[in-house]
Amino acid sequence: MKMAIAAGISLALSLTISLGSAERAAARIIHISDVRTIVDVSDPQISPNGKQIVSVLSSPNYAKNSTDTKLILVDIATKAYRAAVSDRKDVASPRWSPSGDRIAFVAADGDKDDAKSQVFILKMSDGSIGRLTQAPNGIAAFAWRPDGNAIAYVSADEPANKKAIQNHHDWFEVGNDAYLSTEAPTPSHLWLIPTDGGSAQRITSGKWSLPGGDVSTPLSWSPDGRYIAITKAPNAHLGDSNSSYIAIVDVTTRKIRKLSNHRAFEGYSTFSPDGSKIAYWYPKDGNPLNGAEVRVVSAGGGNGRPITAALDRDMTRSIWMPDGNSLLVGGTDGTRVSLWLQPLTGKARKLNLGEVNPTWDYWADVNLGPRGAIALSGAEPKRPTELYYMSSPTAPLRRLTNFNGHIAALQLGKSETITWKSPEGFTEDGVLIYPPNFVRGRKYPMVLRIHGGPNSAATTEFWDYVQLVAARGYLVFRPNYRGSDDLGNAYEYAIFNDAGDGPGRDVMLGVKTVEAMGIVDSSRLAVGGWSYGGYMTAWLVGHYPVWKVDVMGAAETDALEQYDLSDYNVAEWYYFKGSPWVDRRFMQAYIEQSPMTYAARIKTPTLILSNTGDIRVPNTQSFEIFHALRDNHVPVKFIVFPESGHEVYGPVHIEDMYRIWLDWLDKYLK
Repeated sequence: MKMAIAAGISLALSLTISLGSAERAAARIIHISDVRTIVDVSDPQISPNGKQIVSVLSSPNYAKNSTDTKLILVDIATKAYRAAVSDRKDVASPRWSPSGDRIAFVAADGDKDDAKSQVFILKMSDGSIGRLTQAPNGIAAFAWRPDGNAIAYVSADEPANKKAIQNHHDWFEVGNDAYLSTEAPTPSHLWLIPTDGGSAQRITSGKWSLPGGDVSTPLSWSPDGRYIAITKAPNAHLGDSNSSYIAIVDVTTRKIRKLSNHRAFEGYSTFSPDGSKIAYWYPKDGNPLNGAEVRVVSAGGGNGRPITAALDRDMTRSIWMPDGNSLLVGGTDGTRVSLWLQPLTGKARKLNLGEVNPTWDYWADVNLGPRGAIALSGAEPKRPTELYYMSSPTAPLRRLTNFNGHIAALQLGKSETITWKSPEGFTEDGVLIYPPNFVRGRKYPMVLRIHGGPNSAATTEFWDYVQLVAARGYLVFRPNYRGSDDLGNAYEYAIFNDAGDGPGRDVMLGVKTVEAMGIVDSSRLAVGGWSYGGYMTAWLVGHYPVWKVDVMGAAETDALEQYDLSDYNVAEWYYFKGSPWVDRRFMQAYIEQSPMTYAARIKTPTLILSNTGDIRVPNTQSFEIFHALRDNHVPVKFIVFPESGHEVYGPVHIEDMYRIWLDWLDKYLK
């Protein structure tokens, strides 16, 4: 989880922030109170004339335990910036009109308890803002038509039995849905609305759906404004969303055609600048346990070919270059997030980003200008998120903002990439963060923070959590393990039907590598993580009796419950070869690879954290391991946050979580 929000920043008028005095002050270590001053800049979009960037600036509102979001305009030449939209709630997704005279964006509209995301339009000529859409269930995605006269958007349908529901006949049939579902999901479909304020027209309908959740994908218009490339799911049940494929919608005739012969796992399609080709994501060999490759196919149809196969990296972004002969692609790459210029034929070239990691959460936060300029949200090892710019893929990277310069001026822990060899021949890696006042020759307690996913990776970008832990005098080690998506398909695939044992060995080899440096007090080791990082924590403390203390955050401890109750539910089957309910061998795999099976072995003092409304990893699993540890007289504390979602959100809750986590570590490591 990345905490990237801040308070006390005025964006009125010129939005001038003076941080010089903070940078000139004597350096000190970071405190939790400093997290309150971190801002996040995201979703940069270069104007059609290439002179400005509109972006979202986020800061915390501690009084409301929420995040305030604003749109800012940054002048590329001078780095000056000003507020563009500062009086709307949940502002997101700014998009320039093709002519650059307007910016469309999404913001919450309506009463607090029933606010829905709608599309608004900002006129650059006078700064006026008007609401464009009135979708009853809000907006999931939108895109300008190339002529600028209309916008396509995605919205969920209203229930067919809406009147019956209003009269309390609100029972519903369950499909492959999360166990906390309170209503049947409805399909999401495509609409078109003119930007002059006319009525919206439905473009698609049916029981099928544009997917939601984490697989929600952008809309892409053909340059002539006739077609839209979409991702089509068989229905609105999230557990069935793996069966999604690319389809092309004719906006005029409403006809829909399938792009390829694939039957599942497609997404993120985009038309080339001339409309002759389409790029999309598809896992290597059609196996979802492999990383995503970028494939290019004729717009007329076909499977196309993977142009990023030689890169052997899990792609998390692909944008056509203006000439249509190459794409800007991105993904995790060792302990970095990298960008490459990938030609349609030939070898990719990595861009020189220095120490900057593009912001990444399964989607590299990068934008291309009409002439090939690049804007990105990114972080350095000792600097939180800022806005960066390259005038071309070969130009130097420039930092345009200094929102978090006061944090960069603190005495922070140094980050270092550590590598080791596995018996299978993999060169594995992780990130080691040193205490700010590290002294060579001393030995320090070491805290492992294991990433989730598992198809994710620990990188060197700034993270307030690890800096706070390091500031307490601890080494922080963030090991990557098989299943991580930073070292190629073979490494990512190696977790198949080996959810705990193999990754556990990888982590412990990493620990031994750091211990061999002579800087670790091996009698004071801690481990913790969130989501799959919580799974790995539970696995490690149940198999390796070396830990002094651990923290299980939203931990997946029971694979059977995960299959039956989570939002993606049955989509879990491919990690274990099949459904546990159709074959005893499959059932045995779920049981053997569940940390709950080994809970009686755990002797480590354990802090359990979760949300009451988590549907990604239902907290029934946290209750389960809590009782197992209590019954076995293991010191255990179980803290829940009364909110929905998989992560802990809201600055107050995040600060509370940090304090609880850090105090638990201190109790056993100090």
